[in-house]
Amino acid sequence: MSGVTVHDARPGDRETIRALTLTAYSELASVMAPAAWAGLDGAVRAALEVEGEGVERIVAERGGEIVGSVMLYAHSADAYGGLVKRAGWPELRLLAVAPTARGAGLGQALVDECVRRARESGARELGLHTSESLRAAVRMYERMGFERAPEYDFRPPGAELVMAYRLPLDGR
Repeated sequence: MSGVTVHDARPGDRETIRALTLTAYSELASVMAPAAWAGLDGAVRAALEVEGEGVERIVAERGGEIVGSVMLYAHSADAYGGLVKRAGWPELRLLAVAPTARGAGLGQALVDECVRRARESGARELGLHTSESLRAAVRMYERMGFERAPEYDFRPPGAELVMAYRLPLDGR
């Protein structure tokens, strides 16, 4: 991944992150049932508006252009606004890579940065939620060692099952 840097988003990056994330997730509109897509689209848009303590926005930049992003919620933050039982682990959300930049390892680099930061914070696990329509992401998470944590799954009305995964950080 030459020429790629992963770093905290700058204050002026917010609109770029928003556009990148909406573009990346819009591909799911043709894969998911309409009600499930509507639920996911609303959840993505709401999460992009989140501000405040306990949420880090991390970007991957190549050639001066943001080509990937992810949000990392501290263990104390509620990443899903009360929709799911709190696990007490840091949680990554809204991993997005520009369609033109896929296949270059950017998604893994962003998750690796979340793992590094979670370890640095003293966390014993890192969590995330995804759904079966995000097949490439699920394969990547499982390849990276994330394990299913079905006790933290949830299903918003009309939406797909939102599946929980965790990555044990002890000794890995």
